[in-house]
Amino acid sequence: MSTRPGELGSLKPGNLVVIDGEPCKVVSIEKSKPGKHGSAKARVVAIGLFDNVKRSIVGPVDSHIEIPIISKRSAQVVSVMDTVQLMDLETYEMFETNLPEDEELRKKLEPGVTVEYWEIMNRKMIVRIK
Repeated sequence: MSTRPGELGSLKPGNLVVIDGEPCKVVSIEKSKPGKHGSAKARVVAIGLFDNVKRSIVGPVDSHIEIPIISKRSAQVVSVMDTVQLMDLETYEMFETNLPEDEELRKKLEPGVTVEYWEIMNRKMIVRIK
């Protein structure tokens, strides 16, 4: 299980949400007041964590959504090419992940460096250097 249930109205900027099967970070949220016959609505704009695509979702504030569960772990950089090869420091599992978008982070990646990576919905991304 890599997601948990949540309500659309409980989201705030900076939270994570799954839109179209893609984990996204909430950028903005607008809520409209309930009308005479309807419920309050929320419009959430979010950007994909892995593909940087802007997505939005509109619905009643009490509608159900999926919230991705983040597993924060440490790994050591083994090699850096088109992808980064990492070794988990707890399980010693070897795996590859894409280079991070952040240029500053990219420059600091070299074999032997310890990084923090997040595993979200069976996909991994490097977040920062430890």
